[in-house]
Amino acid sequence: MKWLLLLAVLGGGIALAHRYDASAFAMLEDSEVMAVVVACAFLAFVGLSALSAYQGRLGKALLDLLAWVAVGFALVLGYSFRDDLTHLVYRVANKIAPGRVMMSEERTETGDRSVRIRRRGDGHFIARTDIGGVGLNMMVDTGATTVVLRAADAKAAGIDTRRLTYSVAVRTANGTAYAASVRLPAIAIGPIVVQQVDALVAQPGTLSESLLGMSFLRRLRSYEFSGDFLTFRG
Repeated sequence: MKWLLLLAVLGGGIALAHRYDASAFAMLEDSEVMAVVVACAFLAFVGLSALSAYQGRLGKALLDLLAWVAVGFALVLGYSFRDDLTHLVYRVANKIAPGRVMMSEERTETGDRSVRIRRRGDGHFIARTDIGGVGLNMMVDTGATTVVLRAADAKAAGIDTRRLTYSVAVRTANGTAYAASVRLPAIAIGPIVVQQVDALVAQPGTLSESLLGMSFLRRLRSYEFSGDFLTFRG
């Protein structure tokens, strides 16, 4: 009886679909038509098996059906509002761990790479970079013409700060300071890597945070500020 019902449902569904949209079937190749038939047969068999398992328990079957409908609705709803949910997750995470850098990585089908950063509680964007295999937090500063490293960060990245000549005058919040010119082999942010980046190393005690300036930013394909987020594309 189960197989007879299966064949009846399958045949009726195909006939009905063909009646209302015969052109769609005409455009399908034989292998595609066979795949549709097999898929329909499988779904019908699973549905009939489920009904037979709930024989005499209609109430239980309806409750389980409603539960699966609710799960499906929640998945569709979550996908539809994924950007808002991401924003909420970042906000909650920033409250739980305010000092942590909030970044997410994406890769498109064409191979483009992007990194999305959430604004920190103090209004600044902090990027987690990799320089010489060392992870460093750097404040994004479009007003800085070049990358500027704190002396401690430069030392951690493998630069011998004792041999540097601090002869380049730079303006800071505390006035004029001096820095040394260097060239970094590479700066990486997630999957985005920029080679041979001009940078400065500030004298010890003159900079509170390393700056990710335009010598890095202008080498990206683009960067975009949108509300509480900054997106790098490379």
